[in-house]
Amino acid sequence: MNALLLVDIQNDFLPGGALPVPQGDQVVPVALRLLDRFPLCVASKDWHPPNHISFAVNHPGGEVGQVVQTPYGPQVLWPVHCVQESWGAQFAPGLDEASGRIDHVVYKGTDPQIDSYSAFFDNGRRRSTGLEQSLHDRGVEHLYVLGLATDYCVRWTVEDALRLGFQVTVVRDGCRAVNPQEHEPVLQQLQQQGARLVTSDQLLQEPAA
Repeated sequence: MNALLLVDIQNDFLPGGALPVPQGDQVVPVALRLLDRFPLCVASKDWHPPNHISFAVNHPGGEVGQVVQTPYGPQVLWPVHCVQESWGAQFAPGLDEASGRIDHVVYKGTDPQIDSYSAFFDNGRRRSTGLEQSLHDRGVEHLYVLGLATDYCVRWTVEDALRLGFQVTVVRDGCRAVNPQEHEPVLQQLQQQGARLVTSDQLLQEPAA
């Protein structure tokens, strides 16, 4: 079985949000075009408590973009974003209205002491989000992935999915990077690790999943 996985398409990652990904809003129409192509759609959400370790304001003297050392390794400090129950944590407009077609939502980054880029595990790989088991329970073997951002949460999610034995296709025009210069190099690295790259137009020309 195939499934569509939408990674962190939330207000705070769009223009006007707390941590805007350049052209992040352009992934929304791609996601909406593909929702009806799949028998199952899952989505991840950053869902941080206000005292989250990744927020620069929670580190005295910390600055956005600074890298600090934590018990689970290096951590980039970010602006406060995707706080639980906030507007910024909601799905992007359009996708929010279509949320009835999303079968399962994974909440990640909920532990204040550790970040979680991947939709499968926290950054220390100490705890699973439950996504792997949920997909196996539904018989999913192939994931079609898009979302935000290519160089962080999409990358970590795809790499984990490949390690876990899923077939993975990345919808390249459905992703944008925090650093746009990293977008294409990251996609090429994911392809070298075993992911297939397609555009949404190419995908729509294939037989329905």
